[in-house]
Amino acid sequence: MKNLIKTITVTLLVLVGFTSYAQNTSYKINKQKRVLLVMSSYDDMGLSGKQTGTWFTELAAPYYILSEAGYEVVLASPNGGEAPIDLLSMKTPFTTPYTDRFLKDPVALFAAKHTRILRNVDYNTFDAVFVPGGYGLLTDLASDQHLLKLIRDFYESGRPIAMVCHAPAILRDVKLTNGKYLVEGLNLTGFKDAEDAEIELDRHLLFSLEQELKRRGANYKSVANWAPNVVIDGPLMTGQSPASAAPLAEALRDRLKK
Repeated sequence: MKNLIKTITVTLLVLVGFTSYAQNTSYKINKQKRVLLVMSSYDDMGLSGKQTGTWFTELAAPYYILSEAGYEVVLASPNGGEAPIDLLSMKTPFTTPYTDRFLKDPVALFAAKHTRILRNVDYNTFDAVFVPGGYGLLTDLASDQHLLKLIRDFYESGRPIAMVCHAPAILRDVKLTNGKYLVEGLNLTGFKDAEDAEIELDRHLLFSLEQELKRRGANYKSVANWAPNVVIDGPLMTGQSPASAAPLAEALRDRLKK
């Protein structure tokens, strides 16, 4: 009888200890900051026949900068699965050490080929959203009602929204719950008309990011073509060009530390 009581006591102590450990472990896991990185599923620039998708370094730079800071980075796209990368962005002079590293990283490549379906992701479990640029998003993400609502909810809850290059074009039709355009009166940036013209793709666009955001009342700010430029106004964090991807990701990394 004494041995039975001793066995039961030891078992209870072990269970209590395990439960305490599990709770502490769960707490630590749940405290990890999460970033939802949203990519385009579109790879065709309409009648031009040009291939498009996400601009490579604008995916690779935030992927490494944020994950190495200890944040969980989850890739999602409207269709899920493999999200297209713009072929031009995979060629010199547009490649970077981040893209070179990504191409040799089986985990990163797997993540890009197996993105989550955006609508199936509970975005309320994320602390920030990062949207890389590329021309594909002008066709799908800019009119994705689920994403527009996500951005509104993040903004109104004070969670950071980082968008680089063409990604701020998605803000064109985002409205707050009071009916106002989110960008009205806000300072922001994004790929400018002169940059589109320089690579002779301006005539293939569905709309001009620069002109549409100005029309919505945004205080659009730009610097020299292709130069890094990050503009932060409250939860909204925007970068002008591909060179802005890394400094924008670093700014988001630092914001999430607070």
